[in-house]
Amino acid sequence: MSQLLVEYPLTRRYAQDNPLARGADGVLRYGNLTPALTELLDLQVHAFSTREAVVEIGGPRLTYRELWHSASRIAGGLQEHGIGYGDRVAVHMPVGVRWVQAFLGALLSGAVPVLVHDGLPDAVAERVIADSSADFVLGRDIARGAELPDGAAFIDDGAALGDLALLSYTSGTPLSATTAPKGVELTNENLLSAIRSVVCALDLPTDGLRNLVLLPLAHASGCVDQLLPTLAVGGTVVLARDGRGLAEAIVAERIDMMSATPRIFARLLPQLAALRDDGVRTEGIGRISKAGHRGERAAAPATPADLAAELRGMFPAARQWSIWGATETSGIGLAVDDAEPVADADAVLGFPFGGTELALCGPQAQAGHGELLCRGPNVSPRYWNDPTTTAARFTGTWFHTGDQVTIDADGLVRRGPIQTE
Repeated sequence: MSQLLVEYPLTRRYAQDNPLARGADGVLRYGNLTPALTELLDLQVHAFSTREAVVEIGGPRLTYRELWHSASRIAGGLQEHGIGYGDRVAVHMPVGVRWVQAFLGALLSGAVPVLVHDGLPDAVAERVIADSSADFVLGRDIARGAELPDGAAFIDDGAALGDLALLSYTSGTPLSATTAPKGVELTNENLLSAIRSVVCALDLPTDGLRNLVLLPLAHASGCVDQLLPTLAVGGTVVLARDGRGLAEAIVAERIDMMSATPRIFARLLPQLAALRDDGVRTEGIGRISKAGHRGERAAAPATPADLAAELRGMFPAARQWSIWGATETSGIGLAVDDAEPVADADAVLGFPFGGTELALCGPQAQAGHGELLCRGPNVSPRYWNDPTTTAARFTGTWFHTGDQVTIDADGLVRRGPIQTE
């Protein structure tokens, strides 16, 4: 590389109670992961079989046992269609309980789920499905009444840590028929490491967490960083097909954690204020997780600082976290507790957590400014079927985010260039 690369010492700003050891490739890795995501989920199903696993507001709700049984029958149905280990199954459905069943069914069949956002323009969705070489599509017709595949219950749990477990596509900006979202390969190790990191950093409890997830499940931020960690601690994932009745559902469903983008939270605030003005108590929320896409940070209707203050007034007992990540980093990498006394809060991306390590690239890297690079057990090894982009965006184990940032002496990352007097 012609430009200077400066690595930054790993910080332990947020709790990390899981063992990490540096591998031969220099990457920090967890030493006690289950061999595959399906095995971790199988363990949780047996531990929390009668708890609610997933709830759709105004729709179905399933216990862990019911969810696992239905997913295993979908896996059996996929097997009858010739789908097996390593095949790709596109999940192109609206958010809801059936999305979760389809996603888990694809996993249990031994296939690799391909996440296709239901909100994509048709031409872009078709490009994603074609690019993934999907062998089967669980599509929108299911939402219109078509049946999910169904067969004898089947579970393929023979995968290994290094095996491909998920294809998650970058959004492409702007979304149009001419953009080319990139398929990001995420291995079992990437997913399990991200789950472990989120559970630890957000201190997720195992006593029945109820997480209202308003992030898209077809993005890493929703699927990898909220759906899967909640299932990993035996919690309940609460989903909404649309924005109607959310404020009332927070109370009715006994929600104690909310996960959304800043823009969604800002839209929800008037509903919550009206509910509070009607005398309904909203103090039950203990955790708020905000994850914004890169383009959304600048376009959010409330600045992060203003939004944090408004949410604090609405949910005084809640601990608020802002999480930054890319699809290539499994949606995680940096986090900041909004109670942190930091200057220029609107530009803050966060501190590294889990096994994420940082470096800067560029002529000013030594002075603390440059392109942000990340590596860690959660970082993708490559793009799907795209060696040219892989070579351009990965230097060894380091992923080039393309974001210009500054890193201060405490390891805090902010957007933009160094501020000079």
